[in-house]
Amino acid sequence: MELSNFQGITNKGLRSACRRLEFGNYAATCWNSVSQIDVQSVSLISGLCYSSGLLQGIEEFTSDEFTSVGLQRRDSINHTSFTENGFSYWRWRKPAVTAQTRLEDRTRDLRLDKLMRNYKRLNTVLKLHELMSNWRGHYVSVQLMSKWKNSVGMNVGIGAFLRKYPHIFDIYTHPIKRNLCCKLTKKMVDLMKEEAEAIQETELLAVQRVKKLLMISTSGTLHIHSLWLVRQELGLPDDFRHSILPKYSEDFRIENFEIVGLISRDESLVVAEVEEWREKEYSEKWLSEYETKYAFPVNFPTGFKIEKGYREKLKNWQRLRYFKPYDRLDSARPRSCGGVEGFEKRAVGILHEFLSLTIEKMVEVERLSHFRKDFSIETNIRELLLRHPGIFYISTKGSTQTVFLREAFLKGCLIEPNQVYAVRRKMLDLIVLGCRNIRDLHDIGMKESSSEEEGVDLHDEDWVIPVLESLDCQHIDVENESNSTSYEESDRSSYHGRFCFPAGLDDM
Repeated sequence: MELSNFQGITNKGLRSACRRLEFGNYAATCWNSVSQIDVQSVSLISGLCYSSGLLQGIEEFTSDEFTSVGLQRRDSINHTSFTENGFSYWRWRKPAVTAQTRLEDRTRDLRLDKLMRNYKRLNTVLKLHELMSNWRGHYVSVQLMSKWKNSVGMNVGIGAFLRKYPHIFDIYTHPIKRNLCCKLTKKMVDLMKEEAEAIQETELLAVQRVKKLLMISTSGTLHIHSLWLVRQELGLPDDFRHSILPKYSEDFRIENFEIVGLISRDESLVVAEVEEWREKEYSEKWLSEYETKYAFPVNFPTGFKIEKGYREKLKNWQRLRYFKPYDRLDSARPRSCGGVEGFEKRAVGILHEFLSLTIEKMVEVERLSHFRKDFSIETNIRELLLRHPGIFYISTKGSTQTVFLREAFLKGCLIEPNQVYAVRRKMLDLIVLGCRNIRDLHDIGMKESSSEEEGVDLHDEDWVIPVLESLDCQHIDVENESNSTSYEESDRSSYHGRFCFPAGLDDM
């Protein structure tokens, strides 16, 4: 049966022709004719010809044609081929389940993704402030800031980004150079000072976090560079290498200028955060010790589909015994940790404790991988986090992947906030505020200009409720230069005690 006049055949005739098609060596001649027909005809015969191996001329079609008919090229098809008795057979294989496929198919948490988007914008603001602080006067021209676009990871113009957050950036014209300049607003500067003060006040808590991480390490040491990468998550200052470690020399020792070690273990700090949850579940909910002794809090995101048999596997995993993060181990191996499942559960416990020690209960996956060798975690950290969606959540919003501790968040907010987190949350509020309430900024600018002329200082809280600023007034103490008093002066002083006059009114 010839297929030279294939384009003139109707769809019904095309189906009957394909059913009568002889296979074998005749396939190449057939596909030479088939490759000249339109895409709609290919969609009709593709299902009939896949099983017979008639794919020799299919490379002549373009990629757009393959997409329109729902086909794939031979080099992208997951299959194995073999030939038997002159016929070609195709054996389809089940697609592999990897960390990348788990990441693409995971159930999204929209609240945490939204929170991560705001954190990305805040990190961009902090990077700009770090570059601006290197210049004298703490203000930079907008033309110079446009060169920092790639270094801070912006995907929009610098002018559009600055105008988007008027509560953070103040754009003005330089009085002498007559060019556009930018500086941080008083709100943002005050919040950054407040954050530095909060970090200084919580210095002892940060030292305890570092001690706990050193006790989790199998060798009792950590790289200083690894700690520097997570300094903001642990509440450490930027210069902790020269300020914190030498100050607490009775607790820490420095080896080879790059490694910090713990001099002695503090047994009062060996209790993990999850142990407190287990004790609460055991005492308040009257659960058995067998159910809660090695369990973790599980909170699945909305829309998570529980497959058949998943509940039973999770229940058995919760009961599985494992070595806890602060248990002393000479060498962490699957054989010495109760098998592969016990070894992986120990890694889950370490990651859970690490996230519990952070201020905002989140950290970048890339930075977390720097502690693999110190914590003796031999498995892929990202794949391990994705296998437990009820405990961890990985957000891909932003330029990096960030892991959250699900039990610590409720509706996108931290359940148990701390002092440093409260200040950073105020910074996020300025990000979320965007271009709203710009009239308040104009009123504040007018008040500041008038106060500079009159020599009056505004309170720090005036920007919160600017409507009440119109009701503020200053009491003026009237001093009588003469010793004699008259009826008008006494009447005026009594009237002045009842009401408030603006500054300079008495001189009129």
